Amino acid sequence: MDPNASSVCFAPATEARDRQGAGAPPDRRPDRRTVLAAALGFAGLAAAPGIAGAGVAGCASVRPAAARYPATQALIDSYVGARKLSGAAVAIVRPGAPVAYLTAGARAFDGPATTPDTLYRIYSMTKPVTGVAAMLLIEDGRLSLDQPIADLLPAYRTMQVLVDPSGDEVRPAKRLITVRHLLTHTAGLSYAIRPESPLARRYAQEGLTPGDRTGRVPAGAKAQPATLAEFADRLAGVPLNADPGARWEYSVAQDLLGRVIEVASGMAFDRFLRQRIFDPLMMPDTAFDAPPGARDRLTSVYGVSPQGLSVIDDRADSPFATRPATLFAGGAGLVSTPQDYARFVGMLLGDGALGRVRIMSRETARLAMSNLLPEGVVYRPSKGFAAAMDIQLEQGVEPDEEAPGSVSWGGAAGTLMWADRASGLGLVLMTQYMPLRAYPLQDEIQKAAYRDLRGV
Repeated sequence: MDPNASSVCFAPATEARDRQGAGAPPDRRPDRRTVLAAALGFAGLAAAPGIAGAGVAGCASVRPAAARYPATQALIDSYVGARKLSGAAVAIVRPGAPVAYLTAGARAFDGPATTPDTLYRIYSMTKPVTGVAAMLLIEDGRLSLDQPIADLLPAYRTMQVLVDPSGDEVRPAKRLITVRHLLTHTAGLSYAIRPESPLARRYAQEGLTPGDRTGRVPAGAKAQPATLAEFADRLAGVPLNADPGARWEYSVAQDLLGRVIEVASGMAFDRFLRQRIFDPLMMPDTAFDAPPGARDRLTSVYGVSPQGLSVIDDRADSPFATRPATLFAGGAGLVSTPQDYARFVGMLLGDGALGRVRIMSRETARLAMSNLLPEGVVYRPSKGFAAAMDIQLEQGVEPDEEAPGSVSWGGAAGTLMWADRASGLGLVLMTQYMPLRAYPLQDEIQKAAYRDLRGV
């Protein structure tokens, strides 16, 4: 079957969830009828009456996705045709309609064809998931936005701030790090991947590189922490780059937030995500490792250089498939599929609900997708920062741009998600190349999708 012709409604998973009853733990995998429905593209086969999306008459007769979204399909086809990518997949999410899947190319140049269930390393697209997880605990009353994380992690009560970027002089921080600061990258933390940061080298030396799965330890550096608890303890011993709440700086904030979630919830971070997000939303393939039995669906990652493409993480022996994670990196650690992440985006478009499955209240969801930056902090022109994802604050000049209130975030290997509630459009782009800015694909895919939405 041509995957470009497939389209699957959200209804099957919601019906499976409803059959279990509100208090029952959700099944990790869809039942046989749901799987069959997804494989055939017949959303009506498994849909229950009254579920959003289930009422689309005869999902099987809907025009092929490539015909409905020609500009988007043509764009990914052009990248694959020019051998800039081995493959790509797009999921287009519209409330009350089938999810449209567009695919091109293969999981690797020598691998099988790309499909909606192909596994991708989503790197920083893990962050919005972590942000939503924290919001669930805020709704539960176990956390609050402006709660100091020192209430849960006492080592963060006496943080120091670097005074001289070229030296080691420090002073006491003017305020405590809060949950809001971690959600919005305003905690004063930094990243080893930011070479311009005066703390990048210190982070690397301390092994504070949670998105790195290679296991390599540079000369003179410490091995990576084995757990989030060890990561948080080690990070507390490194000075901050700025006072909490003073400025925006991309950082390991969501990795530390994962540890906060563990302490507040009383369970391991990966288990919390599974229980509160992945199982209810029927996202069986989203995890910190390629799930057993699904590793043949993993992609290869290609490095882009003037000499062409070269494999930098082979699907055959990737650490995401061969080295089980113990450091559950809330900032960059997950693998997922277009069809799994489409369900997460669908939940955002549904203000916390996907069909009849609600994982958080409408009020909490809207708070999560609002500008949470501390007063006076600027992220980017026309952009604010929500729960570990950015938010569009102003209408763009061009018609092919997100509407105000849209939330989005991308990953280091070319992945992208956004949820535009005003326009009723969600999109997931999955591909695997580095460095991210080698191609303008993330910007181009957005413009193409809006052109298709307007029928231009």
